[in-house]
Amino acid sequence: MSTLKKLAGQTAIYGGSTIIGRLLNYLLVPLYTAEFAFSTAEYGSISILYSYVAFFMIFLLFGMETTFFRFVNKSEDKEKTFNQAFSIVLVVNAIVLVLLVGFSQSIANWLDHPEFRTYVIWFAFILVFDATSSLLMARLRYLNQPKRFAFIQLSNIGTNIILNLIFIFCFLEDGSDFRVGYVFLANLIASFLKPILLYKDILKFRFTWDKVVVRTMTIFALPLVLAGFAGIVNEVIDRVLLSKMLAGSNSLEYAESQVGIYSANYKLSILITLFITAFRYAAEPFFFAQEKNKDKNKIYSKVMTYFVIVVTLIFLVISLNIYLFKWFIPNPDYWEGLKVVPILLLANVFLGIYYNQSIWYKLADKTKYGAYIALGGACLTLTLNISLIPVIGYMGSAIATFAVYFSMMVASYYYGQKHYPIKYNLRKIGLYIISAIVLFGISKLIVRDQTIFTWSLFIMNGIFLLVFIGIILFIERPIRSLKKG
Repeated sequence: MSTLKKLAGQTAIYGGSTIIGRLLNYLLVPLYTAEFAFSTAEYGSISILYSYVAFFMIFLLFGMETTFFRFVNKSEDKEKTFNQAFSIVLVVNAIVLVLLVGFSQSIANWLDHPEFRTYVIWFAFILVFDATSSLLMARLRYLNQPKRFAFIQLSNIGTNIILNLIFIFCFLEDGSDFRVGYVFLANLIASFLKPILLYKDILKFRFTWDKVVVRTMTIFALPLVLAGFAGIVNEVIDRVLLSKMLAGSNSLEYAESQVGIYSANYKLSILITLFITAFRYAAEPFFFAQEKNKDKNKIYSKVMTYFVIVVTLIFLVISLNIYLFKWFIPNPDYWEGLKVVPILLLANVFLGIYYNQSIWYKLADKTKYGAYIALGGACLTLTLNISLIPVIGYMGSAIATFAVYFSMMVASYYYGQKHYPIKYNLRKIGLYIISAIVLFGISKLIVRDQTIFTWSLFIMNGIFLLVFIGIILFIERPIRSLKKG
């Protein structure tokens, strides 16, 4: 149990700052979606731009976070390993920065917003600041500097939030051409803060280019980049496709409005997403560190079981209390999209399980399988979205997300058992997932519209939550485990 306690501690230290930071950042959603702030169409255009940013971020970081963790544990010269990884990232970023700035007007035209040229240039620099800082932050995690890591993370996000509040409350004007620009300007300033706070680490850096090491790192990283790129397709391409496909048969404003509604409600899967993010920060170096432990498979199995307990509980809490969580989006214009929330929450449960499983191909040095699975998911994402969006709009995107993440989870388990078998407790995992779905389904059958608060609904769903917690306590027997521990 000591190793599991260590993982919990690392999750609290490194993931805690990420959770707090992301939570604070997500709290901007109620601000953006308030009736006095951005319309559904404006919020849609913001979401679309950030969707494109996500694609570039994967490429600019070039899989070097995971590559760094993998190679530094094998290397005798730790500093040289970091310098080499960072040098690769710098070269990639320099090339992309030149291209984005040089073709900024063409990119703005392609986005159907020729007036966004300045924003494209801003985002080019945001991407470079964020990508280079990410590897420096990974080094802090490796050097076990949690306080500094947390300070930089929270400073960046805090600056972004404060600037958003100042810009929106003090400068946002109806009819202004610069309205959404305030969001991007705040991001640019906050992103620039990270390299400033990391200047000591930057000064220690020495450009290194060992052709053999570069080739070895690149071979390891490319499948991760491909998998990451495909993963981002699965995560955000729906917003891009919604915009392009709905604009084809409707106005651009209508299309962006639908994207805004879908994106805002997508954010209600925040708690599962936050937990997964925090878990991944701590779990990746933890799992690599357990590689030589003779009980590693038992540890991996227990971690998976506890992970599933947490994410299914979050799924139930939000789904059964949607009448409360809808106020996260204070503008009723967005509430028509609440129907997608349970589907997206459950999709994120499967995504979390997939991420937990994915350690097998990293430990087995078979990262190509991660690429295969993600590419398969990306193909399915594109196929389902293109097929369903014209028929049922953003509900089609939600269903596609659910189907894709479930398929990726199953595929990862299948190949993992062949190449790096880990005996997960499938009975427990299956029982927790099915119990959560069944309890939600029964509640939904009894009261179809759960977006309106009633005391009877509150009591009924409270009982269902207690039943689920009772199932967990009966099976896991935590008190008995503590006595033994």
